[in-house]
Amino acid sequence: AMALEGRRRAELGQVAVRVVVAERQRVPETGVGGEIGAAAQADVTVKDSWVRGTTPAQKATGAFMEITSSEAVTLLSASSPVAGVVEIHTMKMEDGVMKMRALPKLDLPAGKAVKLAPGGYHVMLMDLKQQMKKGDVVPITLKIEGADKKVQTLEIKAEVRDLATPATQDKSHGHGMKH
Repeated sequence: AMALEGRRRAELGQVAVRVVVAERQRVPETGVGGEIGAAAQADVTVKDSWVRGTTPAQKATGAFMEITSSEAVTLLSASSPVAGVVEIHTMKMEDGVMKMRALPKLDLPAGKAVKLAPGGYHVMLMDLKQQMKKGDVVPITLKIEGADKKVQTLEIKAEVRDLATPATQDKSHGHGMKH
């Protein structure tokens, strides 16, 4: 039985190595076509990324950030290990009612900061696998398509902020919200 256990462990070790090799091979692809690819690659920066904290019962929350791209690109999708479903949403007033709808994609104009903020565009994290607690860091992957149809992925780490204190609100408000 000991020999079998040892062999199983060796096999598991091999599987892990194989995964690492596959990851390695995938990396160079983002710069496809050598110099040409590099020239066309948009420089996309994300700042002020954060996720709104949740209560244990909540299964959805919003992620917010500011995205600036050097070229005109399109945000195709977002994903995160903490959520089963991630969508790009917009909030719009329609007939006096605030409606939220999913966007198939979000255009990012060249050189102009696009704000994903409460009440506007945002990334919706749904089917949450855990509670979003203040101070936690949530990894989010953004898929961005350039004018040349090349897709680049951008990994960001968004910090969870307190439920009761959105950045836009006066700090003195939300204090009665703690249960």
